[in-house]
Amino acid sequence: MANAVVDLARESMEERIEALKRELTRIRTGRASRTLLDGIKVNAYGSTLPVDQVGTITVPESRMIVIQPWDPQMLAVLEKAIMTSDIGLTPANDGKVIRLNIPQLTEERRKELVKQVKKISEEYKVGVRNDRRDANETFKTQKNDKEISEDEMFRYQEEVQKVTDEFITRIDEIAAGKEKEVMEV
Repeated sequence: MANAVVDLARESMEERIEALKRELTRIRTGRASRTLLDGIKVNAYGSTLPVDQVGTITVPESRMIVIQPWDPQMLAVLEKAIMTSDIGLTPANDGKVIRLNIPQLTEERRKELVKQVKKISEEYKVGVRNDRRDANETFKTQKNDKEISEDEMFRYQEEVQKVTDEFITRIDEIAAGKEKEVMEV
């Protein structure tokens, strides 16, 4: 029973790592990437669809994304969706494709993005610590209900602490990698 609690905590922490990676891909680094468009939804054909389901997305250059809609009538809708999104890019519509030019980041903007990365990673660390706290509360409840002994409770708490330390280290490594990517000119 207590091993299941440790496994559950590990699973939850693993999900947080995946969510962190997804969230950090949205932070612009000055390079073109298809993932910049991941959060953008387009109202098409009576439903809301992701951009990659209404056209082809290519990255012909390191600072340009090209979107070619399968239906030319979708150009205006795509353009509007990109303009109203929070990615901070202005689309150029030539009647056939939409081009997104990624501007060079200023030093000041890079520092702001690094602060944002640190803030996001700290939020995920807090989540991991909350998972640890929940597991420890479960162990205390199990001890009080006489399901496990006090020694077992401490042993399981140590195990959860080791798992927590491992995931905090992984979050730090992921954040450091993103910071390095952002600061690269």
